[in-house]
Amino acid sequence: MKKSANIVQTIVFCVFIAALAILCLVTPSKEFSEQENRYLDQAPKFTFEKLFSGEFIENFEGYVTDQFVFRDSWISMKSRFERFLGKTENNGVFFCEDGALISRFDKPDASLLASNINAVNKLAENTDADIYLSIIPGAVSIWADKLPANAVNYDQQALIDDIYSQVNVNTVDNYSALSAHSDEYIYYRTDHHWTSLGAYYGYTALAEAMGLDVKELSSFSPETVSEDFYGTVYSTSGVRWVEPDSIEIFVPADGVSVTNYPNGKPVEGVVYDMSKLEVKDKYAMFFGGNTPMLEIDTGAEGKPRLLVLRDSYSDSELPFLFDDFSHITVLDLRYYKLSIAEFIEANDIDTVLINYSADNFSTDNTVFRLGF
Repeated sequence: MKKSANIVQTIVFCVFIAALAILCLVTPSKEFSEQENRYLDQAPKFTFEKLFSGEFIENFEGYVTDQFVFRDSWISMKSRFERFLGKTENNGVFFCEDGALISRFDKPDASLLASNINAVNKLAENTDADIYLSIIPGAVSIWADKLPANAVNYDQQALIDDIYSQVNVNTVDNYSALSAHSDEYIYYRTDHHWTSLGAYYGYTALAEAMGLDVKELSSFSPETVSEDFYGTVYSTSGVRWVEPDSIEIFVPADGVSVTNYPNGKPVEGVVYDMSKLEVKDKYAMFFGGNTPMLEIDTGAEGKPRLLVLRDSYSDSELPFLFDDFSHITVLDLRYYKLSIAEFIEANDIDTVLINYSADNFSTDNTVFRLGF
């Protein structure tokens, strides 16, 4: 009887494995994973040279892993099981209170950080424009009380203080502005960015540093444009049990003209690209997402001209500055490779804002271009 049961179990198992293998073979390959927000490995081209070097086997393993049938369901099942076992982190993402997913922050490379600080000081030497450095702490710092017990991170507040102590430019105290509102919805729970509310508090810190009049929060009428946003940290974590985020717009785009330079040539841009709300990367709704250069005419005649050297945190903060600057130029150093000092002089820039998250400023290997 026992032998018969073992035979039945073996047959069932073999049928199950065969069925999975057949499904994997007949299911078309996917190029992009919306859940993981990345391109998936495709079937490698076979050559004997790649076979004997081991490259083909390695690439084929990646292909099978990425294209495995019901991949998203298996990932979700795995993460739930690990959570049940008490695991508090996966792929560098902490499982936190209130359903928040927060990326771990590791100690930055000292030489790269020193290079980026030096580039800021070089820019200050090369231009007479007023320069402001705004380093934005992440949820891992401001929401530290939500982290699981014994979560190990490098201290972002200490890092920002150290950076500010070494630069010869004006600095913006985002940390105090955000920590004063740490009990509010200032970061997305599934994404690495701040929310529009968090961006507002960042704007207040920037306005105070620049001597601008700070618009009260009560003067805005936020509009919720999405309630089903799952961001980058959700994609990385493997977690599939958390609730989605919502996205809000605080500042209307009336009277604002945007020119985008996605490929070096000007095309009409937008402040809010509502079509992005239909895709996975909904945060790209702000100005359409990453691009080399934006020119923004705000309609605020007689006000100064601002240059923003940005990472993606800037995108949701920029609208709060529309009333204070007549023209805002936005450059992404990952794409713009010419002299920043010469750009400032040629375009009559009055004020420069270097606006980066703590994570990006300490890891981005293109910040050195500030010194050109």
